[in-house]
Amino acid sequence: MTAIISTPYSRDLGDELRRLRESCTSFNGRAMAVQLGWDPSKVSDIELGKVRASEIDLVQYLATCGKNIDFVNEFRSRYYNAFDLFFAQVPDKLRTLTMTEAMATKIVSYDIMTVHGLMQTERYAYELFVDSHIEAPDEIEKFVQARMQRQTIMRRPNRPECLFYLHELALRMPFGDAQLWEDQYLRLLFDTHILRIVPASVSTLRSACTLYEFGKAAPVVYTETDTANVYAQDSVAVARTRRLFQRLEAVALDAEQSKRKLAEYVSGLREDPHDRGTDLA
Repeated sequence: MTAIISTPYSRDLGDELRRLRESCTSFNGRAMAVQLGWDPSKVSDIELGKVRASEIDLVQYLATCGKNIDFVNEFRSRYYNAFDLFFAQVPDKLRTLTMTEAMATKIVSYDIMTVHGLMQTERYAYELFVDSHIEAPDEIEKFVQARMQRQTIMRRPNRPECLFYLHELALRMPFGDAQLWEDQYLRLLFDTHILRIVPASVSTLRSACTLYEFGKAAPVVYTETDTANVYAQDSVAVARTRRLFQRLEAVALDAEQSKRKLAEYVSGLREDPHDRGTDLA
């Protein structure tokens, strides 16, 4: 068993092991350690994703949980890259992202074409999936509800410190109707204390990304496309992202200016509810 920096994916898979122990055995962590002949801290560290378990460790652990060789081999294939500082997942694998958001003490994001998932209304999220033409129609509701469930962290008493930079282009995307956009603008207005709009006059800066920081783990940069969710924990990637946010700090509207900008969009809708247009601001 080798100590190593934990990653979002190692923590996800470690938690999967914990859930297997709890659902497939009667052992708590200490009893599992006794059963395996391990030190109790070893079980804890593996389940927290803080150390890399050896292949023998995984086989012993999963066999104790009653898993067959096919399950063991499948898990081993995923665990092989669990501690990589760069890794990608298909977009419908949301457990890693959900755990990352739930564990974060600070979230800073920059979005260009769409509102961040933690700030979307339910109807906005639904129409966004429909407009993409990527997800199967019968799967869209599942993805929407998963996104809404992620937003529960925003209602926690100890929620992460958040700052969302949003390019004005995202307020002008040509999908949905006036009511959808009014609801979304009002949702953003309610949260302008954690929102800063990047004016349309500012050229777009690189790609959308989110930086997650944690109390006892290394920071993680996250970006998503239509085909992959990418996590980067490399120090160079984190440093580049911090420089991007320093640039955004200099060019974005402050909270009060962002509120006035959103109010202009709402007023524009109400003046002509049949034509949202692209020059309301």
